Amino acid sequence: MILADTETVDLSTATGPMRSYMFRPVAEGRYPGIVLYSEIYQVTGPIRRIAAFLAGHGFMVLVPEVYHELEPLGTVLNYDKPDTDRGNQHKITKPLSSYDSDSRAALDFLHTFAHCTGKLGVMGICLGGHLAFRAAMNQDVLAGVCFYATDIHTRSLGKAPPDNTLDRVGEIKGELLMGWGRQDPHIPQEGRAKIYKALTDNEVLFQWHEFNNAHAFMRDEGHRYDPASTQISQSMILELFKRKLGGGDL
Repeated sequence: MILADTETVDLSTATGPMRSYMFRPVAEGRYPGIVLYSEIYQVTGPIRRIAAFLAGHGFMVLVPEVYHELEPLGTVLNYDKPDTDRGNQHKITKPLSSYDSDSRAALDFLHTFAHCTGKLGVMGICLGGHLAFRAAMNQDVLAGVCFYATDIHTRSLGKAPPDNTLDRVGEIKGELLMGWGRQDPHIPQEGRAKIYKALTDNEVLFQWHEFNNAHAFMRDEGHRYDPASTQISQSMILELFKRKLGGGDL
């Protein structure tokens, strides 16, 4: 593992500057790029630690603030009910097109970044899992990781639902890793089955893993955290990204 370093960049988007955080290996060289999408709370400690983990294994990791046009730049929401309600309201206030244009801006930045090989992947958890799923519809995304991705089966992302995520599954050309908690009330069995069928019917290349866990089992704060399932998940994530994106100058 290589030590990781961070820097802050503000990317231009169709809806204003998007504060983003670059986690990168300290060792000189060029590395594959990953856009990491957060939960509704934006770039919290657990999200930063996931980013550092990936960067330490040889990836350029860009973490954008998903609500940059709705909150002051640098805002981090708390894991409490008021901020959970706030984050969930933002999720359906922001237009679907803005999520997509943000993803394109992040991918374009990594593609042209001097220390990136141009091989791109995406990853997200919770809300971010849905955003990573949609970002994987960009043809230059070679691999996508989505853990307990919310709102895909309910078509409820963005300002004017229903969203079109399930309708666009056939646009995903890279390989996906889908991870779920079997005891997650936000994505019940019938919801997971709907997503599985869409991926299968559209002949998307994907892996599918279900754990005996609740929602947010990879978040290393709070009672839901399961370190054993997280360790298994981390090994699968690294396997996919290293196989599909390569190792750069590691």
